[in-house]
Amino acid sequence: MDFRDSPDEAAFRERLRGWLTEQKGRFPTSGDEYWAKQGEWHQALYGAGFFGTSWPKEYGGQDLPSVYDVIVDEEIAKAGAPARPSLGYLVVGLSHHGSEELRQRFLPGMINGTERWCQGFSEPGAGSDLASLTTTATPSDDDPDVYVINGHKIWTSYSDVADWCLVLARTDKDVPKHKGISAFIVNMHQPGIEQFPLKMISGVTKEFGQVVFDGARVPAANMIGAPGDGWKLAMTVVSHEREPSTLGFSARYGKTVRQMASRVDGPPPQELAWAWVQTEMLRLHVRRRLSEQLGGIKHGPQGSLDKLLMTWVEQSVGHAALASVGTGDEELFGAYMYSRSQSVMGGTSQIQKNIIAQRILGLGG
Repeated sequence: MDFRDSPDEAAFRERLRGWLTEQKGRFPTSGDEYWAKQGEWHQALYGAGFFGTSWPKEYGGQDLPSVYDVIVDEEIAKAGAPARPSLGYLVVGLSHHGSEELRQRFLPGMINGTERWCQGFSEPGAGSDLASLTTTATPSDDDPDVYVINGHKIWTSYSDVADWCLVLARTDKDVPKHKGISAFIVNMHQPGIEQFPLKMISGVTKEFGQVVFDGARVPAANMIGAPGDGWKLAMTVVSHEREPSTLGFSARYGKTVRQMASRVDGPPPQELAWAWVQTEMLRLHVRRRLSEQLGGIKHGPQGSLDKLLMTWVEQSVGHAALASVGTGDEELFGAYMYSRSQSVMGGTSQIQKNIIAQRILGLGG
């Protein structure tokens, strides 16, 4: 495989490098300051032509191959700029399952950053077992074209700044649990929605939130697909979260490892050497996956392998940070603390192993 840039890719990379140099210091890269400025960063990236590169032109993208997303992630990491906002899973979910009317209405603002979004999937009692969710959407007594949502979501990224939420809710209790779930686009600026921030162990207070829906209303026209189609959308979303294009930010791990190596006097600790090996392994794996993707190969459940690899690498880098600099560097110690969540977010490692066993290896009958 030839991983060198094509002439067009090289020109894009050079233009991006120049732009990132101009932005240096404008946007914070971590902590609450990063989350507070993320919307502004999103719009700056989009305005310069470096966000939404692989998404359809008709909705505001550029229709470029997904390798351009990886170039953006690599150069952002090298420049020490803030991470690219992660929205691909929502774009893919709405693109694959939404009507053309919903796509035309919501995708442009989602892609260009003028409308902020969050994802209302996980609940206090339905994380890894998402199909057990208890949030309900029932037809309104006073308007048959409106659903009323009641329930409790948790680990909802950016919920406090979101204009819209992609919510999974149960619309039918009398069918198997996977089949009674529907998906809605819910306006977050209305009565009946209460939010509670969740302070993370890394010190960040703005990334996650709990959201309580108590009589929130949503037009039936904002249902994505037909009643009961929510599980299909959910599987599209979580599969995309584990695809190689999402793993393109592996360059960030390499930058962190090099940053730690520059601070070590004498032989590096074993944890740092292992993190270096792990990071390089993931970088090459991502490039192989990307080549397959560009060749038209859909990975499906193989995305669980990618998710496990990403978890192992991020946690290896986190352990290396602890071994190399201890707790004295706030940013690197925060990277260690944050890495602990990787084996839970996006589907636990145990769930990924079950998927691999059942859907790839054919185990379990």
